Amino acid sequence: MEELTYLLHRAYADHAAAGRVFFASYQSPEDTRYRLGKGECWVATNDDGLIGTVTVSAPHAMPTGYPAPVGAGSFWQLAVDPSQRGSGWGHRLLTLAESRIAALGSAHAVIDTSATATDLVAWYRRRGYAPIGTWRWDVTNYDSVVLAKDLPARSGTP
Repeated sequence: MEELTYLLHRAYADHAAAGRVFFASYQSPEDTRYRLGKGECWVATNDDGLIGTVTVSAPHAMPTGYPAPVGAGSFWQLAVDPSQRGSGWGHRLLTLAESRIAALGSAHAVIDTSATATDLVAWYRRRGYAPIGTWRWDVTNYDSVVLAKDLPARSGTP
């Protein structure tokens, strides 16, 4: 848990430095364990160790009022070590998350992120996600944009 938590802290440090306090930028190992318990955790490794992760759940229990299609799946803690940025790991982990969500029976993937993280919002939009609403979590200091994507029917793991 410590290694995974440290990866999350490193991956979200730029957002924290920009004043966007993503929960993953400061969560404890206990928080990491709790969040992993709500879905499937996937990790990417190389010879140097842990370099990426994503947690997936489908269908995902959304909070009351959260703007998402009924039965949608979601993913969180999508993170890539800063030393691996630009290597395609983020896209591979996103593809894995979408594949697992579809395989678990959901026709839609939903994610939210800081509305002011324009580079991250644009990254999701380039991969087919569209804004469908807003949300405010009590563990962050920003308003989130909620993005969704229709998924093709799939089975198995990628």
